[in-house]
Amino acid sequence: MANPSLQQVLEGLQGRFRPEAIDREIIYYLSLGEAPGDKWTVTLSPSGCSMVPGRVGTAHCVLKTSADLFMRLVDGTYQPNALDFMRGKLKTNDLDLLLRLRKAFGIG
Repeated sequence: MANPSLQQVLEGLQGRFRPEAIDREIIYYLSLGEAPGDKWTVTLSPSGCSMVPGRVGTAHCVLKTSADLFMRLVDGTYQPNALDFMRGKLKTNDLDLLLRLRKAFGIG
């Protein structure tokens, strides 16, 4: 079962989606904990966004962090810095696409 507060945060992001920030389909895999409800696939395209629990397809960008840190990032109470990546609080395979995710939802 999905983490209810995490699921609510992700559903809230859909209303903040800015399609003009995306020029092609980009698939993100969010690994936000160890429980099945902490893992999500987010697909963004110029025509919309979708979010489904679990891993679906091959992601262009993977973000691994805690659900708490992700929710704080979304609500603006946390601003990541380079040290957070060096310490492993946030892990990604593509920083540029991660920044594009933030822009697509008006985060930060």
